Amino acid sequence: MFKPLNNYVLLERLPEENKTAGGIIIPDTAKEKPVRGRVIAVGDGEIQNGNRIAMSVAVGDIVMFAKWASSLNEVKIDGNDFILIKETDILGILK
Repeated sequence: MFKPLNNYVLLERLPEENKTAGGIIIPDTAKEKPVRGRVIAVGDGEIQNGNRIAMSVAVGDIVMFAKWASSLNEVKIDGNDFILIKETDILGILK
């Protein structure tokens, strides 16, 4: 399996709803890429002033991330598509 380094997080994109609140179905060609993902793996955290800062997310968390994050990297591991992103580009954890 893949282990991210430092403050990187490996995410699996989660599909968005294909229907609006009013019931209108949005075709796949008109949808943007999802900004929600499931945490698959996390690094050990960033090192600042010689101390390791613990990660705020854990494996299994469902998160929202910045659509245009500068650290967003799309990667393929064992034939599956994932996102490798810095923890600072994760906006929050969905409960």
